[in-house]
Amino acid sequence: MSIKITGVGSYIPERVEKNSDFHEHEFLYEDGSNFSQSNAVIIEKFKAITGIVERRYIHSELNNSDIAYLAAINAIEDAKIDPEELDYLIVAHNYGDVLDKDVQSDTVPSLASRVKHKLRIKNPKCVAYDILFGCPGWIEAVIQANAFIKSGLAKKCLVIGSETLSRVVDKHDRDSMIYSDGAGATVIEASDEPGGILAHESATYSFEEANFIFFGKSYNRDNDDPRRYIKMHGRKIYEFALSHVPAAMKSCLEQSGKNIKDLKKILIHQANEKMDEAIVKRFYKLMGAEAPEGVMPMSINKLGNSSVATVPTLLDLILKGKMKDQELVKGDVIMLASVGAGMNINAIVYQV
Repeated sequence: MSIKITGVGSYIPERVEKNSDFHEHEFLYEDGSNFSQSNAVIIEKFKAITGIVERRYIHSELNNSDIAYLAAINAIEDAKIDPEELDYLIVAHNYGDVLDKDVQSDTVPSLASRVKHKLRIKNPKCVAYDILFGCPGWIEAVIQANAFIKSGLAKKCLVIGSETLSRVVDKHDRDSMIYSDGAGATVIEASDEPGGILAHESATYSFEEANFIFFGKSYNRDNDDPRRYIKMHGRKIYEFALSHVPAAMKSCLEQSGKNIKDLKKILIHQANEKMDEAIVKRFYKLMGAEAPEGVMPMSINKLGNSSVATVPTLLDLILKGKMKDQELVKGDVIMLASVGAGMNINAIVYQV
């Protein structure tokens, strides 16, 4: 028996926010002081480092659970299953439902329960729950679904990664330009076909690293709004990722029994183009090889960093032929990898 992804789906918001839309923002340092550089210079440097030209935001009438549902519908239709057959419905996110212009994250009931309700699933044995694991949440939820199926507790699982980071960014923080909204979903099933999930690796580094990504006040000291926003220590995260993610990827590949030459694609969390390039380059160096051109498809330039949604969205786009010069065929070996708040890292080696 193998455990395979039998359906993929995503929701990419219609609203496009270009870098030029940030030219009128008042970017501030953490202490509230002004940048000496113009916004044009700040944005150009941002683009050179992250690769982001534009990102997607949801419209005001939508919420996180809504787009999770829309991605789920696409994955269920792609898998051609009856949703009543699902044993588990897992939603990876970090900030719950945050209404437009609201100050509070809403996680009761869970997003998974909300999605199950929207799907009109009657079966009470379809267990719905959320997972909070930072940006690697969707991959970790796939690992959990894999364990449920392996143990005999499940036959079919729906795993969703959905986030609306536009609702939790401080417009005075230049890092706000990184974040975006989106949702990706997959149906995971037991299969008689070869391949599927071959190996996985996960880790949490929290002794010194737990607060590299956190919730904090606006950089605008004159702002009396009680709202708190996503914040990060970018340099510390970059150094952490380069130190730990390549080693986890190496361990995962070795567990799979596959050779580095077998690896067709690496679908890595779209966090920062330069960081992702450095991670993959170091991974190949650890394996005594050089990264081949095109091994790391990128969507961040157009879609930004949608946290848990980046990897499943990327997988959906490739499998459905929506990314130029990128394709996967049956038998291809790929790696899924991510790093994020916690600090958590993980990887999966998967054969299509």
